[in-house]
Amino acid sequence: MTNASHILSRRTLIGAGMGIAACPSTLLARTSAATGLIAGTYANGGGPGLVRLVAGPQGWRAATPLPAIRNVSFGVRSATTGLRYLLDEQTEGRLGIYDARFNRLADLSTLGADPCHAALSPDGRRLAVANYSSGCVALFALDRAGRPLGEGTRIQHEGSGPNRDRQAGPHAHWVGFTARGSQLHSVDLGADAVFLHRLGAGGAIDTSIAYRTEAGAGPRHLARHPRLPVAYLVTELANTVTVLRAHPDGRFTALATLSTLPKGFAGASAAAHIAVNAAGTRLYISNRGHDSIAVFAIQRDGGLTLLQHAGCGGHWPRLFLLREAGGELLVANQRSGNIARLPLARDGRLGTPSRGLAMPGVVFVSA
Repeated sequence: MTNASHILSRRTLIGAGMGIAACPSTLLARTSAATGLIAGTYANGGGPGLVRLVAGPQGWRAATPLPAIRNVSFGVRSATTGLRYLLDEQTEGRLGIYDARFNRLADLSTLGADPCHAALSPDGRRLAVANYSSGCVALFALDRAGRPLGEGTRIQHEGSGPNRDRQAGPHAHWVGFTARGSQLHSVDLGADAVFLHRLGAGGAIDTSIAYRTEAGAGPRHLARHPRLPVAYLVTELANTVTVLRAHPDGRFTALATLSTLPKGFAGASAAAHIAVNAAGTRLYISNRGHDSIAVFAIQRDGGLTLLQHAGCGGHWPRLFLLREAGGELLVANQRSGNIARLPLARDGRLGTPSRGLAMPGVVFVSA
């Protein structure tokens, strides 16, 4: 496994003008302007703000940017209200709530520094935010219209790891609710842990450790299988993916751990984003440095078998968007400033990438 301790910290990367990006030339997108894609950019990376992506006969194109919405590191959209919850990654993190026309309805503190991930509960009545630099999670109650009820609750992580450059303290990097919404997991790169927050009546929160990785692994993101009691945890520093058995009480136990990199690769790399297809038969992971998307077959019991490493069409693939209906995977290549398109075959394998749409400072792309 490759130890990525020498890779720069999150804030250093932002200050150096790094981000992820956007799109190609032969897309079969059938989305309207109201349900099209968006791309978030970092201002320090030369980004123009939030960019709406519009589908056309020649593929995606960038609409006029919204410069007032800066440093969008991540966001989620409610399936019931249509509201978007967009994170402004800065030392004093902000959460903006927007309608379908991107009119801002609310602006709140994320109760921490450098928010990088968010999740809505299945019923749409809670929103969780991971604050990377301050190592904490913000939890907001929402009304039926999707508006916040109060200023939110801060849940502080504790812990550190052996990599002093990256793990001197906790760094929350991912949040996600269980299917019933009564449990919230948060992945912490600095603490080498997945935390479990049991959400009780009256706002009570009970926090414990759901799973602890090998010291120095630096867990980053987690993806749940759509049917099986299985989850997949990707580590940024160790460049691995661990198959986890999900227990009803919210804990995880490890079943297997595989490398996200090819055998014999000895360069610097840092695994990043992870996603499972709708059928639960394929798993995708981005490798920043090796500049690839690792594709795994998911077995009937949830186990993994490596299928391929596909080129990402750029440099430093921080995030990707799996669009099965469009037969493509769009890769946000942070350092090369482009959103590449990889054709998605029926068997889940990826084809030769096209470089796609140039977009300086891009770090996020979403439907």
